[in-house]
Amino acid sequence: MKRLIPHSLRLAWRNIWRNQRRSLLSLLVIAIAIFAITAIAGFGLSTYESLEQAAIRTNGELLLSRPGYLKEQEETPLADGLTDSQQLTAQLLSRDEVKQVEPKVLFSGLISNGQKSAIYLGQGVTPRLFDLQGPMLTVSQGHALLPSSSPRFNADEPQIMLATDLAQSLKLNIGDWVTLMSTTSSGALNALDVKVCGIFSTGVPELDKRQLFVSLDTAQSLLQSQRVSTLSVYLQRSQYTSAMSQWVNQQLSIAQQPLEVTPWYESAFFYQKVRSLYDRIFGVILAMVVFAALFNTLTMSVTERTTEIGTLAAMGAWPREIIGGFIREAGLLSLLGALLGGVATALLCLSLLQLNIQMPPPPGRTQGYPLTILFSIDVWLGSSLLVLLVCVFAAWLAARNGVNKPITEALTYV
Repeated sequence: MKRLIPHSLRLAWRNIWRNQRRSLLSLLVIAIAIFAITAIAGFGLSTYESLEQAAIRTNGELLLSRPGYLKEQEETPLADGLTDSQQLTAQLLSRDEVKQVEPKVLFSGLISNGQKSAIYLGQGVTPRLFDLQGPMLTVSQGHALLPSSSPRFNADEPQIMLATDLAQSLKLNIGDWVTLMSTTSSGALNALDVKVCGIFSTGVPELDKRQLFVSLDTAQSLLQSQRVSTLSVYLQRSQYTSAMSQWVNQQLSIAQQPLEVTPWYESAFFYQKVRSLYDRIFGVILAMVVFAALFNTLTMSVTERTTEIGTLAAMGAWPREIIGGFIREAGLLSLLGALLGGVATALLCLSLLQLNIQMPPPPGRTQGYPLTILFSIDVWLGSSLLVLLVCVFAAWLAARNGVNKPITEALTYV
C-alpha cells in the first residue's frame, strides 16, 4: 500500500499531524468554510426550487396569450383574448411533452351581497386547475369548484370561490348567494348571481382581499364571450420549456392566430428578484468572507513555521522542495476539510427533513414555510475546488516569503 502512495505525500501527511493543534485548527476552519458555503447555497437552492414550483403551479411552464396582452391593458374584457382555445389545446396536447393545458379568463368588477359591494379580481378556470395548485391555495371552508361530471354539480347554481379576506369583508359563508358585476366584451354592464361553494387562502394578503374563482363557463357567460385570456401549458418536465417555446413560436403562431409565449421564469418577477438578491449575497459576500478567513488561517499557519523553513534551508533543501511540501500539506488539509464539511452539511439536510422547522412568513405573505436545505454535489465540488485553490495559494505565498528570507533571519524568527 505504501508503494502506491508517493513518498512526498506520506511525508506531508506526517508533517500535518506533527503539530496537531495547528493542523486541527486549520482543518476546522476549512470544514466550517465548506459547511457554510454548501449549507447557505443549499438554502438558496431550496428557495429557488420553491419559488419555481410556485410560479409553475400558478401559470404553468408556458403562458400563451395574444401579443402585448401581459403588458397592455384591455379596453374591454377579452378584447385581446384568444379565439379557438379548444383547437389550440388539442394541438398542444398532441405533444408528448405537454401534461395539461388550462384556459383562464381574467376579469374584474364589483361583487355585492345586497348590502355591501367590493372590488374583485376574478379568474374563470376549470376545476382541474385546483389539482395543480397544491400548497399554493388552501381551501379553509367548503370545497373547490366542482366539475360538471360530479353528482353534486348543479348547472342552475353557478359556483364561486372567495378569498378569505374578501369573504370576511362581505360577511359571506358557504351556501350564500352573491352578485357579480362586470363589463362585457362589448362594453355593456352585466350581472350574474352565483353561490359560494368554497373559501380559500393564497397566503398573500393583497390577493386574499380581492381574488375569487368561478368556472370558465360562468366567466364567459358573464363577459358574453367565448374567448379566453391565456392558456397555461403544464409540461411533463420543466426542462422541456425552451424546446416547447420554440415549437409554439414556429408552428402554432404561424398556423393559427399570433401568439406570445412567455416562459415561467420571465413572468415570475418575485423569483427573479429573490434569485438576484441571493446570488449577490451568496456568490460575492460569502466568497469574500470565506476567502479572507481561509487565506489568513493558512498564511499564519505557514508563517509560524518560518524557523522550520530556515532549518530545512540550512540542511540543503531546495526552495522549490520546501514550497512544494507546504503546498502538499495545504492540499491534504483542504481535502480533509472538504470531506468533513460535506458530511456535516448532508447530516444537517437530513436532520431538517425530520425536525420540520417552520420559517416565519416572508414579506408580503401570511403563511410560513418549512426550513429545508438541498445538498448539491455540484456546489460541494465547486466549493471544495475553491477552498483548495485558496489554501494552496496561501501556503505558496507564505512559504515563498519564508524561503526568501536569509537563513540566519529565518532561524531566529519568532
